[in-house]
Amino acid sequence: MALAVAVAAVATVAAHWIPIVGGPVLGIVLGVSLATAHRPSRALEPGIAFAGRSVLQVAVVVLGAQLSLGEVVSIGLRSLPVLLGTLAVCLLLAAALGRLLRVPSDLRTLIGVGTGICGASAIAAVTPVIDAAAIDVAYAISTIFLFNIAAVILFPILGHALGLGQQAFGVFAGTAVNDMSSVVAAATTYGSGAAHTAVVVKLTRTLMIIPICVVLAIGERRHDRASRAHRFSARSVLKLVPAFLFGFLALAAANSAGLIPASTHHALTEVATLLITVALSAIGLSTDLAGFKRTGARPILLGAALWVAVSATSLGLQSLTGL
Repeated sequence: MALAVAVAAVATVAAHWIPIVGGPVLGIVLGVSLATAHRPSRALEPGIAFAGRSVLQVAVVVLGAQLSLGEVVSIGLRSLPVLLGTLAVCLLLAAALGRLLRVPSDLRTLIGVGTGICGASAIAAVTPVIDAAAIDVAYAISTIFLFNIAAVILFPILGHALGLGQQAFGVFAGTAVNDMSSVVAAATTYGSGAAHTAVVVKLTRTLMIIPICVVLAIGERRHDRASRAHRFSARSVLKLVPAFLFGFLALAAANSAGLIPASTHHALTEVATLLITVALSAIGLSTDLAGFKRTGARPILLGAALWVAVSATSLGLQSLTGL
């Protein structure tokens, strides 16, 4: 744990100079670098494993404190067709194109939810549900943030070229950029109105973590029991939902009820980011770079295709719905 926290501390400090990349990405890069230079001993593996899984789950719970269910109603409902359309296109394309490119199942799932929902946060939520390997998490995070950086640079230029207004660009950034820090960076560059809309849309999009995790959990249970018939009741489906997701919903509900003071929101966001950075630093420390290299360029091709498809779908649906 101390090793993972130390790596995360260095990554967090470095992120102040490279805010577009962010602490979580720097943490996993530093962790992989350290593991490549000197593989951590087996004595350190229990703490690293704990940080990579349990700390990750706590981080997802804390993220719920950012959500206000009332705040997202007006903009969230108006943007819902674009949100659902981009998510459907992303997940369907991830499954179909991922198979075509022969990308492993867990990795294409992680890249799909990371691109379609909210980058590292979605990957963090889905990882324990599907029991994804550290190498798949590392590659998915790297792929997602590669296109986050590209979006921060290119999207404001594209928005001005297309003549998008503040709200239209906010919806575009909120649905087509993955990580919250990159959403804010791209939208703030465009204007304060775009930033406000983008953040609300992004928070609404984050709620999609819940149904996606439920569906994936059901799929995992069906896979495990494929050899025998199994009927799902409402009660059995609830048992499939990881406990940390109930915590996530509880904090979101508490925030909506005003039980979490607004003055603590920034601090809680920082805590969540730090916890994710610790978890991803641990994942980096447990990563086998040789296995990472063996994965090849196919996941990056998949990530690029999904990024372009989600961006085009967001703009197209906005045009059709008149947002």
